[in-house]
Amino acid sequence: MIERDVPTADGRTVHVFDTGAGSTTVFWHHGSPQTGAPLEPVPKAAESRDIRLVSYARPSYGGSSPQPGRTVADAAVDTLAVADALGLDTFATMGASGGGPHALAAAALLKGRATAAVTLAGIAPFTTGFDWFDGMAAPDGLRSAFVSRGARAAFGEVDEFDPNSFNTLDYAALDGEWKSLGDDVGRSEKWGDDGLIDDDVAFASPWGFTLGAIDRPVLLIQGGDDRVIPAAHAEWMSKHIPTAELWSRPRDGHVSVLSAVPLAFDWLRQAT
Repeated sequence: MIERDVPTADGRTVHVFDTGAGSTTVFWHHGSPQTGAPLEPVPKAAESRDIRLVSYARPSYGGSSPQPGRTVADAAVDTLAVADALGLDTFATMGASGGGPHALAAAALLKGRATAAVTLAGIAPFTTGFDWFDGMAAPDGLRSAFVSRGARAAFGEVDEFDPNSFNTLDYAALDGEWKSLGDDVGRSEKWGDDGLIDDDVAFASPWGFTLGAIDRPVLLIQGGDDRVIPAAHAEWMSKHIPTAELWSRPRDGHVSVLSAVPLAFDWLRQAT
């Protein structure tokens, strides 16, 4: 895995991870909170499919510079900066959990460069079209983000993980194939909570693009027993992204749904 810092036009840097080889390139947009380093099963699945995997830490994560007030759409700007620095003309995007909206930003805004997108357990933009919080085991962090960044930061001082957020398949995944996820979340503590806080505020704010603007193929993969981002989010997005395809996995939760990553790579190779 090659690591480097890429400068942005506004004077920041983003920390980049790059496997360096492959006939197709996929940008991996990490969850919240993580370091930006691809989780172990992801580059393994990419390599076996001749996919070059590129990932970067969003602002305030994993050594990337802060970007106060960032929006979801700003991820497209950073994706483009990384792509240009690496000499990548076209690429697909994939995001899990908090990375899902950022993968969609590239599909919506980088026309001619982003070829397709996949989200796994991705959150939807806020809407009154369904009960956005219903089914979340621990919605208070996102609720505080709708008040202000200060309120979200204050919540972070007292926040504790709710074990009901994961189902039995999630815990099995964290004990097995996806142990690297829990390890990476632990490593992310080195950089504090600002990245997670800014993610939640960005999710609770206007994203800077509409789902209807996406004209690239999009695959939404969702666990039916996800207690972090409930299935209604993917179901609603599937009706508002003109090019969307929805794969529902009824027994999966927020972590176990990641077992679909290899199949998602296969889908991307066909879509591009």
